Amino acid sequence: MKSEDRIEGYATHAGTLEYVANSVKEGMPSDHFRFFNNLYFSSIGMGTYLGQTTNIDDKDMENAVYDSIKSGTINVIDTAINYRAMKSEKSIGRALARLIKEGIVSRDRIFICTKNGYVTNDGDYPSIDLREYINRMYVSPGIIELNDISSGYHILNPAYIERCIDKSLCNLGVNTLDLVYIHNAYESWFNDVSRDKFMEMLLETFRVYERYRACNKIRYYGMATWTCFRVPSESREYISLEQVVDLAEKACGHKEHGFRFVQLPYNLIYNEALFLRNQAVGSENKLTILEAAEKLNVGIFTSIPLFQTRLLRDEIPDYGTGLESKVAKVVQIIRSTPNLIAPLIGHKKPEHVKENIKIAQVSPLTGDEFKAAVEILFRNQNL
Repeated sequence: MKSEDRIEGYATHAGTLEYVANSVKEGMPSDHFRFFNNLYFSSIGMGTYLGQTTNIDDKDMENAVYDSIKSGTINVIDTAINYRAMKSEKSIGRALARLIKEGIVSRDRIFICTKNGYVTNDGDYPSIDLREYINRMYVSPGIIELNDISSGYHILNPAYIERCIDKSLCNLGVNTLDLVYIHNAYESWFNDVSRDKFMEMLLETFRVYERYRACNKIRYYGMATWTCFRVPSESREYISLEQVVDLAEKACGHKEHGFRFVQLPYNLIYNEALFLRNQAVGSENKLTILEAAEKLNVGIFTSIPLFQTRLLRDEIPDYGTGLESKVAKVVQIIRSTPNLIAPLIGHKKPEHVKENIKIAQVSPLTGDEFKAAVEILFRNQNL
C-alpha cells in the first residue's frame, strides 16, 4: 500500500478525550480510562497474538477489533509484526479502515501498538517458509547477514528494524504508528552477547526509532519484554529501567525522547511487577518496576493477564467485587493495579468480546479495595 493511500494521523489528547466522552455518554464509567502522557487509554486493551493464519481467524480478528473499538470499550490495540506471520497487523488495518470509512471513529482516538525484532515470514505467502523468506528479503539483498540473527531468532541490525517499521505501516494501513516496541530483545540476546554489548545494540535501535519519530512515522517507542524487568537485579537476564531511559536520552540527544512505554507479563502467578523490588531510580532503591516506571514517566501495559487461560482452570477466590466469572475476577484485579495503564487481552470470538466489554462496564477497584483484594489473593506477599 502506498503512503498516500494510508490513514493519516495518530492518537492525540483531543481525539482520545473525545473517545472517552462518547463512551461515558453511552454509560461507560469514566474511571475505566487512564490518563498518561497527555492521552486517554482504556483500562483494557486488545491483544492479537494467538490464532492461526487462516481466513477464518483473519475475519474473526478483524471483527473483534472493529467491535471492541465501536463499543467504546477499547481504544488500545496491541500487535506485532510476527503475530500470525503479519496477518494480525493486516486484520487490524482492515478493521481500522472500516471504522473510519463508516464514520464510527477517527484515527486520533485510537492508540495502535506494534513490535519488531523477531524474524518472521508473511502468512499471505504460505508456500514460502521462514528460512526462505528471510533469505530472499534480507540476506540475499545484503540487508543483514546470517550472524545478525540471534539464537533466539531475533535481529537488532538497524536496517532490519527500519524495514520492519516500514512493513508494519503498510500492513496496518497507517502513516504513523503510535507505539513501536523492540520485542523481547534482551531475552533473545543475553545468551549470545554481554549486557554491555547488548546495550550498544539497543542504543542503535533507539536511534532508528528516534529517526522515525523525527519524520512522524512513529510517535513513541518502548520495550515489550518477558523476563528482563521481573527478575532479581543479580540475574543475568536483568535490565535496569533507569539505564534504558538514559540510553533513550543518549539516542535522542536530550530528555524529550520517545521511550515512554514498557510491556511485561503480569497476572496472579507472574506477579513480580507488583512485589519484586528490583529497580532503582536515582538514590531510591528497592522499587518495583511499576514504581520505577512512574518516577521515570514510563507507562506500563501488561500481557497474558489470563496466563493464556491457564488461570481459569483453578478457582479464583471472591475478593469482594461481586463479579462472578473467573475472567472478570482476574481482569478486574489486574486493571485496578496502581501505576498500570492496561492489561492486553486477546479475544476473537464474539462471545469473548462481549464478556470483556461487560468487565469494562464495571469501575476498577479503588485503592483500598485493591489492597484488600491483594490480601486475599496473595496472602503470602506484602504490598
